Amino acid sequence: MVDKKKNRLGRDDWLKAALETMRTRGIDDVKVAPLAASMGVTTGSFYWHFKNRRELLDALLDFWEQTMTDAAIEAAQQFEGSPKDRILLLMTQVMGENLAGYDLPIWHWAQSDIEAGKVFKRALQKRFDFAAWMFRQAGFSKKQAEVRGRMMVVYLMGESTLISDAVSFRSELIKKEHAILTAK
Repeated sequence: MVDKKKNRLGRDDWLKAALETMRTRGIDDVKVAPLAASMGVTTGSFYWHFKNRRELLDALLDFWEQTMTDAAIEAAQQFEGSPKDRILLLMTQVMGENLAGYDLPIWHWAQSDIEAGKVFKRALQKRFDFAAWMFRQAGFSKKQAEVRGRMMVVYLMGESTLISDAVSFRSELIKKEHAILTAK
């Protein structure tokens, strides 16, 4: 006998599908009925988790910030290796898990939506602040840490959203870029 509860879509399933729709077609195409159809379910499944589209969009922003920024920062904070290895770990995680892959669509959305703009700016500032902290831990002056951290964040966002290289090439590239960023 099939357990119907195991086959139900969860809130995160809807958020992941909405993120992917936003990435491939833009935020205007993140709509309840087409999203449900693409997932092979009825809109009733959607309304089990969200009151309306706006609630989905607000949850989508929270989900993006939490999974693509906060979780990566938390993982790097928990790392017990050297400060330079922490930087490499974060760079590898962001590229390997494509954590910046949704940044460009979120940025586009932020240009026309005040709430999306607030969340994007807040997440970006968290990234800049944490990156600067990592470089300070690696022995750089406050100013150098801010500049290197900013360069790392912007590089990761651009590389993830604009260039789709093979994983093996990206891995080698990350090591080279890490060496440049952490050289004194």
